[in-house]
Amino acid sequence: MQKIILTTLNSRFTHTSIALRYLYANLKELQKTAQILEFSINDAIQTIAEKLLIDSPSIIGIGVYIWNVSQVSELIHVIKKISPDTKIILGGPEVSHEPFRVNLDNADFIIQGEGDLAFYELCRNILEENKPQNRIIRMSLPSLKNLELPYKYYTDDDIKNRYLYVEASRGCPFECEFCLSSMDEKVRAFDLDKLLEEFEILWQRGARNFKFIDRTFNLNIKTANRLLDFFLKKEAPYFAHFEVIPDHFPDSIKSKIASFADGALQLEIGIQTLNPEIANNISRQLKLDKIKENIKFLENETEAHIHLDLIVGLPGETLKSFGDNLDELVSLSSCEIQIGILKKLSGTYINRHDIEFGMIYSDIPPYDILKNRELSFNDIQIMKRFSRFWDLTYNSSNFKQSVKLIWQDGSVYKNFYDFSSWIYTQTDSTYKISLQRLGELLFMYLREVKNLSPDIVAKSMLEDMMKLKGRAIPNYLKPYTQDFQFQNKQGTSGFNKRQQ
Repeated sequence: MQKIILTTLNSRFTHTSIALRYLYANLKELQKTAQILEFSINDAIQTIAEKLLIDSPSIIGIGVYIWNVSQVSELIHVIKKISPDTKIILGGPEVSHEPFRVNLDNADFIIQGEGDLAFYELCRNILEENKPQNRIIRMSLPSLKNLELPYKYYTDDDIKNRYLYVEASRGCPFECEFCLSSMDEKVRAFDLDKLLEEFEILWQRGARNFKFIDRTFNLNIKTANRLLDFFLKKEAPYFAHFEVIPDHFPDSIKSKIASFADGALQLEIGIQTLNPEIANNISRQLKLDKIKENIKFLENETEAHIHLDLIVGLPGETLKSFGDNLDELVSLSSCEIQIGILKKLSGTYINRHDIEFGMIYSDIPPYDILKNRELSFNDIQIMKRFSRFWDLTYNSSNFKQSVKLIWQDGSVYKNFYDFSSWIYTQTDSTYKISLQRLGELLFMYLREVKNLSPDIVAKSMLEDMMKLKGRAIPNYLKPYTQDFQFQNKQGTSGFNKRQQ
């Protein structure tokens, strides 16, 4: 009989929860009656409840995040209706800071903070009928040396079909006010020798994708070098993802990054803004010269896939300032630029700007900004569509070169703003637009609005769209294929399709 079930709703099927595996790894004698069951936010809530309750567990522990908190609230409602005696324990970022903006009142217990060890203690007390006095349990940081590592609990199916999340450290030294990591007291590191032993076991089991969740991978250069060496000694193909500090690339790190094969390494860099005044508003360190120097290095001297982040809606930032940021980044690199909308997460310090900058946020997940002193509600809506169409065309790489015809020698931001506004008038939607339809609209815009030669546009789009095996020539491009040379076609496989 399974007395304890650990569960969460991941945002996608291909994701796994490292948190559940930490909890399971540290359950000690209770592990033999515990089980991990993972779902996705696309699964039917009542079906999830059915699977969780089929063996009448005593305890269900649920990981709660910004992407699943609404579904978790509904799930708790169903579980308590069917099995009111089952104890529900919540943990995770979405319940670690108050106020709670989604109703979670029916949960029996909430662990705030890192619950790796606290979950075991709570479960033991519940099963021994030593009822804890407090519903909300606030945890101090556990010593990482005392934690059992979770990696052996990734299944063979996980290794074959899903991303494997790993970490070498916890915490963040920076105080960016929009980020929950700014609440961390310090950066703590795991025993690197033990960690590399675990990674080697994963590798021998067939693992070839490793997504590090460390907030500042290259903070400790010695650790970063050893981890990079681990992968450089392996034979490609594989995929390693790191989140890095943009202004901290000493020569030892640079030489190793430059040695990775194409498509093997992804670096995520949180730029957020290049405006010093706005960065100061949110307590973000901004060493512009170093940041630009390192982005140019990554662009020109490495094969790493770079993912840069920009945020719309930061206190004091205008659309012009944001546009200048985007223009600058595109001039530095051809990499992926993720455009996000500011969110107000419970516990963060971004709320100190609410009055001065007129910051108004939704109280419904993901708690995104609705308007502020500089940006109207309509501005925010337009930028959400801008972000979506940017992702579909530029970031997807389906139109990597042809989308640049939109701006050519002009402002990236201003020209793409016009394009995103135009395409929305054609679709009245930002979702469920097929690749065929999207390409046809881009072709139409470049010909009819930008007045570019159809031969030039078609050649560029054919080079973009036909670089992958198996793609059929779209009907709107068939008249222009007579002199087109089909070559260098490649397929995609594994976990780095977008990077390839």
